[in-house]
Amino acid sequence: MAKKITSLEDLKALREKVQGAVDLRGAAKEMKITVHLGTCGIAAGARDVLGAILAELDKADASNVTLTQAGCAGLCDREPMLTLVDKDGQVFRYGRLDKAKAREIVREHVVRGNPVTEHLIKM
Repeated sequence: MAKKITSLEDLKALREKVQGAVDLRGAAKEMKITVHLGTCGIAAGARDVLGAILAELDKADASNVTLTQAGCAGLCDREPMLTLVDKDGQVFRYGRLDKAKAREIVREHVVRGNPVTEHLIKM
């Protein structure tokens, strides 16, 4: 059950929390993660992946990331997948993800700067 807002402080805290979530989808930052949520991605579990990424970004306090969603990327057999673009414009496409792999990508690639090669899609 949601916390009841009983004071101005409660309202300010809620505003800050919501603003943080909106900011993840806002203006361009150092890194951009796009989770592909076409029909094939959703059927394969992309919503769970998106939720895991959002939670892990919040946990890591990764404010340098823009998190977005898009439709199918045309690689339906590799869903769920995400595309990560780093600050240098280098593109990394990760596939066949689940919640654990998504959290690992955030911890290793986003936070530490080390691509997780075993989950990369070889093109």
